[in-house]
Amino acid sequence: MKPFAFIFPGQGSQYVGMGKELFENFSMAKQVFEEADDALCLSLSALCFNGPEEALKLTENTQPAVLTVSIAALKVLQLEKGMIPHLTAGHSLGEYTALVASGALSFSEAVKIVRLRGKFMQEAVPVGEGAMAAVLGMEREQIEKICEEVSSGEVLTPANFNCPGQIVIAGHTKAVQRAMERVKQEGKKAILLPVSAPFHSPLMKPAGERLEKALEEIAVSDLKIPVVTNVEAEANSSKDRVRGLLVTQVSSPVRWEESMGKMIEKGIEQVLEIGPGKVLSGLMKRIDHRIETKNLEDIQTLKKISE
Repeated sequence: MKPFAFIFPGQGSQYVGMGKELFENFSMAKQVFEEADDALCLSLSALCFNGPEEALKLTENTQPAVLTVSIAALKVLQLEKGMIPHLTAGHSLGEYTALVASGALSFSEAVKIVRLRGKFMQEAVPVGEGAMAAVLGMEREQIEKICEEVSSGEVLTPANFNCPGQIVIAGHTKAVQRAMERVKQEGKKAILLPVSAPFHSPLMKPAGERLEKALEEIAVSDLKIPVVTNVEAEANSSKDRVRGLLVTQVSSPVRWEESMGKMIEKGIEQVLEIGPGKVLSGLMKRIDHRIETKNLEDIQTLKKISE
């Protein structure tokens, strides 16, 4: 079999109904949802399966929900196929899923910490004061220059380097709006994202400080599979570095394009996106179309993995 990696989605991939089919058909998946419900003392499973969408979209709900669906899918895959990847990575929140998959974090502790992470990130900036926008068709240097020129003393910075031609910016709302205007003047496209806070920007530093204290309370075990981190776009195998990287990640850009490049450099020829949606599979096609991509979120996609 070709060298392969598991990749895990982040916020934005959620949808009402996610994980329900796995829950109904696999006892292993059902156990994961029950463990999440118990750990959080709320019916996260009902929220995933039935919504309402507005509640599912709240950051402190979205993060544990996406993590839970991804781990349920992973457990089904391990049970059915026994696949062990050479590397793993996750986009923003997905890095926690990757750490559970690697054995570094227990699932019940991870689901509690990402709910807190969501809460801390939401509370770091008052609603309406921060925003994010996707900029399409521009180079990194051009976007960095625009951020510098229109910030006017406010925070404005690249937040996600997703793939060639897709970079997300984040910062104070008015600064993001000024940047979007400039991008349009340059003949390119900028799309305001439906998020409630300016994630992965320096405005998230207060969230990082609170997260650091919360992370001190949880156990980190040895990594059985290296995790390519968002902050460094390098494979980490040291449990001693996990907490620090997760704290820095909150207010630093997600270097996804570089992370996938690092996997390819290390010989990965296939990636399997595990969890809701196939956003990361789409990004990989734009990063390097030679890499084989599949996703797993339900019975239909599980069948395709055997093909």
